[in-house]
Amino acid sequence: MSRANLNKDPKDVASMFDGVAKRYDFMNDLLSLGRTRAWRRATTSIIAPTSGLKILDLAAGTGSSSAPLAQAGAEVIASDFSEGMLAQGRARHPELTFIKADALNLPFPEATFDVVTISFGLRNTADIDKALAQALKVTKPGGRLVIAEFSHPTWRPFRTVYMNYLMKALPAIARRTASNPDAYVYLAESIRSWPDQSALAERISAAGWSSVAWKNLTGGVVAVHTAIKG
Repeated sequence: MSRANLNKDPKDVASMFDGVAKRYDFMNDLLSLGRTRAWRRATTSIIAPTSGLKILDLAAGTGSSSAPLAQAGAEVIASDFSEGMLAQGRARHPELTFIKADALNLPFPEATFDVVTISFGLRNTADIDKALAQALKVTKPGGRLVIAEFSHPTWRPFRTVYMNYLMKALPAIARRTASNPDAYVYLAESIRSWPDQSALAERISAAGWSSVAWKNLTGGVVAVHTAIKG
């Protein structure tokens, strides 16, 4: 099994996710202490899917973020660049449309989607700014961007405890339960090195998005950033 490094070479990242695909959702629930599903529900609520809304779900993995959007009547494309994750997604959610796509080079026409969303995947791209620009390109004027991503707890004492958990407890738990525990060492490292809420908001604005805002979940462990294509 392989793990990616913080240079986030696309082949390494895809290979890593291929290796953890079968137990990916289970491990997320375990290592987040059961909070993953609540974060996804909150993100779905912010997206507010309705019948006829065209949504591109980037880094959709097994489809756990896409399924609730489709169930609400939206027209959803679940995309990912890991063949292993796509295979698991198609098996679990045959009702969804899965397309292999790289967030850095999207194979969709300009101004196609009402919403582009990515949950816990922007952090794994090799070029955040290019991914944000690609998302902007395929979004309709007036359409929205919704990003759910691990972030920085806002209360300093909790932030210290949380970062120590990431680097110590999380890899230790993964070694006992995961098929590729080194992938979760990468997870911890990538979260620690990720920009905080305001820094990510600046990157989103610099990519051409407007009205950038965010909502903290679980005290800032996760933040959902939103923006509009002007």
